[in-house]
Amino acid sequence: MSSPLLKHPGAVAADPPDADIAAHYGEPVHEQRALERDAGWVDRGNRGVVRVTGPDRLSWLHSLTSQYLEGTAPGTATEALVMDTNGHIRHHMSIVTDDEAVWAHVEPGTAADLAAFLDSMRFMLRVEVADISEERAVLTLAGPERETRAREVIDALDDVVLRRTARETDLLLPAVALEETAQRLTEAGVRPAGLWAYEAHRIAAHRPRLGLDTDERAIAHEMGWIGTAVHLEKGCYPGQETVARVHNLGRPPRRLVLLHLDGMAERLPERGAAVELNGRSVGFVGSSARHHELGPIALGLVKRNVPVDAEFVVDGIAAAQEVVVSPDTGANAQINLRRRPA
Repeated sequence: MSSPLLKHPGAVAADPPDADIAAHYGEPVHEQRALERDAGWVDRGNRGVVRVTGPDRLSWLHSLTSQYLEGTAPGTATEALVMDTNGHIRHHMSIVTDDEAVWAHVEPGTAADLAAFLDSMRFMLRVEVADISEERAVLTLAGPERETRAREVIDALDDVVLRRTARETDLLLPAVALEETAQRLTEAGVRPAGLWAYEAHRIAAHRPRLGLDTDERAIAHEMGWIGTAVHLEKGCYPGQETVARVHNLGRPPRRLVLLHLDGMAERLPERGAAVELNGRSVGFVGSSARHHELGPIALGLVKRNVPVDAEFVVDGIAAAQEVVVSPDTGANAQINLRRRPA
């Protein structure tokens, strides 16, 4: 369902999978600057929202996901992965807890699959899982002045769940309140900013998106999600064996890079296009954007053994790399070999 904020003056729809929200509101560069220097709101109403309730919710999710959730205090914001037994990432969740529930927003179109999987794993535990994507919408505030400018608006909201991180504040609003809340934020001096602006900052911050910067074989170490979405000091969960093996022995097959694209090109690379080194494919490009200071940038996933100073051609566009995930990531095992006495 298209967001009502696509009716906002100047709104231009984004490309799939974000076609239901605005790419920009007429001034993408100024929108980026607002997110960096002042305050802006970003419509992310196409995100799926899943809610888990019940007395066993934290311990149960702790056992199913990559994050340490048992005993989590209300108001805690974190991230978590759902992986298969081989460590391949199936869902990436942006999580916040409150006194009654665990809330997660996920990539567009994936909430139903996540809710179905979780529901299949309930067994006899006291939990309830609901896909409430039709009922809730995500509105994200970003910029150093976001809380100052938005405070009165936030304080006046009913039935809102806040997910606060150092980077941004997510408002999980009743969907019917999205348009009015955005209008009140605009009146309070929080600038409308489209997804182009948000994505430019996300890519520059080395933050991948599941499904855009990953494929079906992606694992946590390749994507730089260790520490943010994967807790290394917790017990059994699906995919833990792969996480532990790479953490101890290293050598993930691929690594995430930030690509600085040739600014002379008049286009951005096609998502999924090959990253080529000397005419040979060594990976693929994910999401890309035009950053107001860095110029055209993208995230790519390349083979681990590609030299860190190699330069690429991406969909016909020259590109230099900035290392995000080190080729030496993992390899933390301390192995002392005993020699036989002479």
